[in-house]
Amino acid sequence: MNFVTTKDGTRIAYKDWGTGQPIVFSHGWPLSGDAWDGQMLFFASKGYRVIAHDRRGHGKSDQPWDGNNMDQYADDLAEVIEALDLKDAILIGHSTGGGEITHYVGRHGTARVAKMVLVGAVPPLMLKTEANPEGTPMEVFDGIRKGTAEDRSQFFKNLSVPFFGFNRAGATDNEGLRGSFWLAGMEGSIKAHYDCVHEFSEVDYTEGLKKIDKPTLIIHGDDDQIVPIAASALKSAKIVKGAELKIYPGAPHGLAQTEAAKFNADVLAFITA
Repeated sequence: MNFVTTKDGTRIAYKDWGTGQPIVFSHGWPLSGDAWDGQMLFFASKGYRVIAHDRRGHGKSDQPWDGNNMDQYADDLAEVIEALDLKDAILIGHSTGGGEITHYVGRHGTARVAKMVLVGAVPPLMLKTEANPEGTPMEVFDGIRKGTAEDRSQFFKNLSVPFFGFNRAGATDNEGLRGSFWLAGMEGSIKAHYDCVHEFSEVDYTEGLKKIDKPTLIIHGDDDQIVPIAASALKSAKIVKGAELKIYPGAPHGLAQTEAAKFNADVLAFITA
């Protein structure tokens, strides 16, 4: 693995393959950059340079006790982008990673960005409030915290089922895919995973969405059981100027894996348009 050492001394692990216009992938919770392996192989083979980092506390990155918050995540991403001197980068973020690349733009602008792709992404706000009645109730996130703190290994095994929609009628289970989810999750820090629940649930990304001034593709499954579409993609598409929204009928949260061929083709078409 390669590493960028941030200003506070944390080593951020990343993979950097291929040559050409850079595509930067930001992973979801509780995963790592490995979640994007299928996309990295595909796009590197198409002539792109592909970079996937492990968020601090996730994957092979360092596991500091402090700094597991979205401000720091966005600043870490900025340090990786600047250390590699990436220009005209395509930022692709899934779930919490969608929040990360949105917050990156909110804090650091789009000078190094060409296009953005939000996939099953948490913006603008996941938490149910009076102003956001379509959101998810706090007790759900409290349950995620409890599962993470008390029995993380089993909780991740259980979570992988709705994550990929394997609990739906007619779905074909994929034990290997669920195993890779569990393995990536267990590689990370329990403290980072616990802290990050607040970041993907209670952070309001609206202002970051408003600052996106590059072509943006929003992809979401209408059967996403983790990040329901009504509180996320349907709202983000109205906030980001000129955003293109693609809804995958019946698709789950982990659609980049369960519908990889369609997803890769749609993103490639967007990039080359």
